[in-house]
Amino acid sequence: MGNIFLYYILAINILAYFLMYIDKRKAIEKKWRIKEVTLISVALIGGSIGSILGMYNFRHKTKHNKFVVGIPIIIISQVILLIIVR
Repeated sequence: MGNIFLYYILAINILAYFLMYIDKRKAIEKKWRIKEVTLISVALIGGSIGSILGMYNFRHKTKHNKFVVGIPIIIISQVILLIIVR
């Protein structure tokens, strides 16, 4: 079961990272965008590290407080939850 959890975390973080990349490209091209609620939801279900790495690597959503403050709060909450559950 531990391996499944690790694979899930790896996959969801890769997804979150690439969603930030895709949304940034779409913003530059002035095309259809990924909804902010989708980006936040992916972070909430385990992709918070990928989200924050994508945010700062692609300089995307770094002027939006819900991301600049929200994603770190999600990360801290997830770490606390892991410590409690462990």
